[in-house]
Amino acid sequence: MSEGSPTPFILNRLDLKTLRLFAAICEEGTLNGAARRAAIAPSAVSKRLAELERALCCTLLTREPRGMRPTPAGETLLHHTRRMLGSAEQIALELAEHASGLRGFVRVLANLSAIVQFLPEDLQAFLAAQAGIGVDLEERPSGGVVAGVEEGAADLGICAGRTDPRSLKAYPYRGDRLVLVVPAGHPLAGRDALAFADTLDYDHVGMHRESSIYGTLRDEARRLGRPLRLRVHVPSFDAICRMAQAGMGLGVVPERVHALLGPQMNVVAVPLTDPWARRTLSLVVRPGAQSPAAAMLFDHLRLTADA
Repeated sequence: MSEGSPTPFILNRLDLKTLRLFAAICEEGTLNGAARRAAIAPSAVSKRLAELERALCCTLLTREPRGMRPTPAGETLLHHTRRMLGSAEQIALELAEHASGLRGFVRVLANLSAIVQFLPEDLQAFLAAQAGIGVDLEERPSGGVVAGVEEGAADLGICAGRTDPRSLKAYPYRGDRLVLVVPAGHPLAGRDALAFADTLDYDHVGMHRESSIYGTLRDEARRLGRPLRLRVHVPSFDAICRMAQAGMGLGVVPERVHALLGPQMNVVAVPLTDPWARRTLSLVVRPGAQSPAAAMLFDHLRLTADA
């Protein structure tokens, strides 16, 4: 850091109370609204905002007929403010749990396939054996899992095996197989198995654009030189099964997901014969030492991994 750098002074002004007021102004759109939320005088909010802008040497908000809105610098600060406030709230929650007897806390990011198929039983067994440890599980697409663990937002993650682990260490966790789900009575419902290419004459229902399954289907259709006739993106496997049940299109889900959700919806699973339909889920961690609680969960998940 160069001599005379303003960074330490700026950091001294970024206290949580000031940041919370700044976020309130952005969300309420007015100083009066932020003042009501914070239960202080509007003049105090205005003074705190002016001090913050002087400290940062930039304008954070502009006044418009409909209220105040962030400048580009304000948008940047708001983005980081929300992350900082969220982290502060998480710190308070975790420390409160320690005060009540918790011995450790592990943050886990996982893709939807892992959460629906394997983690309920794996985490239940772990928590039953380690009653003094808490687990915070958050769902993200596989790329977001890797990014989150790299950034320190989680202690470990579970993602699709084809995902680039970047700087993380990756270990095999579980394997699954993708199947086509179709409504009973569909022309493909009676097939014992089929290639993905055989499905491209029909409409499809797909997961959200960031999901690894959707990316695989999109890339395979491109490789085959065929369009993927996608009618709708949905956020979950049960939504895919429900859309297939309603005749909106074919869907692709893990075989175990169909076993859990499909029979109640009267949708049939047809195995896909393509090599990529057999997948591996990976357990990813940052290199180096882990907290005792995180190391215990990591070891537990490695022991439950497929042989």
